[in-house]
Amino acid sequence: MSIEKVLVVDDEELIRNFLKETLKRQHLDVTVAKDGTEALKALKNSSFDLIITDMKLPDMTGIDILKKAKELYPSTIVIVITAFGTIENAVEAIKLGAFTYLIKPFCADTIDAAIEKIKEHILLVSENQYLRHQVATGGRHNKSEIICESPAMKKILQQVEQVAKSNASVFISGESGTGKEVIAQAIHEHSPRSNRPYIKVNCAAIPETLMESEFFGHEKGAFTGASAKRLGRFELGNTGTLFLDEITEIPISLQAKLLRAIQEQEFERVGGTKPVKVDVRLISTTNRNIKEAIQNKVIREDLYYRLNVVPIHIPSLRERPEDIIPLANYFLMRTSLENKFKQKKLTESAVKKLLAYSFPGNVRELGNIIERSAVMSAKTEISDQDLFLD
Repeated sequence: MSIEKVLVVDDEELIRNFLKETLKRQHLDVTVAKDGTEALKALKNSSFDLIITDMKLPDMTGIDILKKAKELYPSTIVIVITAFGTIENAVEAIKLGAFTYLIKPFCADTIDAAIEKIKEHILLVSENQYLRHQVATGGRHNKSEIICESPAMKKILQQVEQVAKSNASVFISGESGTGKEVIAQAIHEHSPRSNRPYIKVNCAAIPETLMESEFFGHEKGAFTGASAKRLGRFELGNTGTLFLDEITEIPISLQAKLLRAIQEQEFERVGGTKPVKVDVRLISTTNRNIKEAIQNKVIREDLYYRLNVVPIHIPSLRERPEDIIPLANYFLMRTSLENKFKQKKLTESAVKKLLAYSFPGNVRELGNIIERSAVMSAKTEISDQDLFLD
C-alpha cells in the first residue's frame, strides 16, 4: 500500500482548507468532509489510504469514524486530531488502531513529518509481508556464500565488487545451476542499497494472467477477485533491488510495459490511472542463448539492451574444475551441520570421481549429489562408491 487518497474530516473550515493545501503539496488526492455524516458517505463511495479526523465532530466522534473506517478498510491509516482536553480519547483511539494523534494547533511541518512516518511504516509493513510470503513458500534469505578457487570466478567476484557500487542494471547469464542467483544477491549485499528491500521474482513461476499484477500491483476492483489494492514487486522493491530470475519467460505482450517502467522508473497499477514513481535497481538472469531468444522474438531487443548495461556470464562447473572440490567440501560441511552428523570428508577416490564428472546440472547438481551421499552413508568418509552420479 501507499498514500495516494486522503480523507480530511473537521467541522472547522479553516483547518479543513489548511490540511487540504498542505497535503496537496505532497501530490495527494484530498477529499474533505465537515462532519461524520459526510465522512461516512465518502467512505461508502470510495476507499482512502489515510484519514485525518477531528476527535470532536457535530454529529459523532473521531472514534466513530475510526471504527467504521477499520471495519470497511482494515489497512486504512487514521490520524486523530485532538485538543488538550481530549487527549484521553486520543489514547483510546490509538488502542483501537489509530496510527497517531496530533494536538491542536499544529503547523504544516507537523503534517509533513507525520506523512513521512506513515511512509516509513508502510514500507516496513510491505517488506514484512513479502518476507512472510518468501518464508511460507520456502524462500531463503541467507547471506550469499561464494566458494571459488578458479581464476574465472575470482574475476567475476571482482566484477561484482565493482558493479555493486553503482545503480547500473546487471544481466547475468549462464547455464541452469551455475549460481546466478548467488551472484545477484552478492551484488545487492555489496551495494549502497544493501539495507533496503531485495525482491526476487521467479518469472517462470508466475502464471501469464497474473504477471502484470505481480509486477505492477492492482487497484481494488481492477478485476474479479481484486477485493483490495495490492502492491506489485516494483513498489515492494522501491529504494532497493529487484531481481528478475529467468527474464526471458516474461510474455512478449508485457515486455513493452516492463521496458517503460524500467526506463521511466514509473508505471500504473492494473486498473489505475495515476503513475507510481519508484527507484529500483534491476538485476536479471537467463539460462537461454540470448541471441537466439531475440531472433525468435522471445525477448524484445530493446528490453534486453536496457537490462544488459553490465553483462556477467557465469561459466559452467565443467569449465572451472578448480571449484568442484572446494564446493563439494563446503556442501559436505553444511549438510553435516544441518543434520547434526559427525563431520564427514571425501576420500581420494571420491575426489577423482567428482573431477571426472561433467556436471550437466552444475553447482546445484553437485550440492544435491553431496547431500544425498552424506545422508545415505553411515560412514564418516565418503568414497567413490557413495557418490550416486547420473
